[in-house]
Amino acid sequence: METRRRSILKGLIWNALGLAVMAAVGVAFTGSAAIGGAMALANAAIGFASYFLYERVWAGIGWGRHG
Repeated sequence: METRRRSILKGLIWNALGLAVMAAVGVAFTGSAAIGGAMALANAAIGFASYFLYERVWAGIGWGRHG
């Protein structure tokens, strides 16, 4: 089973990558760094919470594990 600390670190790294991609997409579509950045931050917050909950649910499911 994964620790909460590991799940948080994985989520933070994943969201940093997503933040960069979403900011680039937001700027490309709107032409505004401020709007693109705001979109990216909102997406990162929602994505982090979703990912963390998803990981914690799967951490409690024993199916497919060995040992």
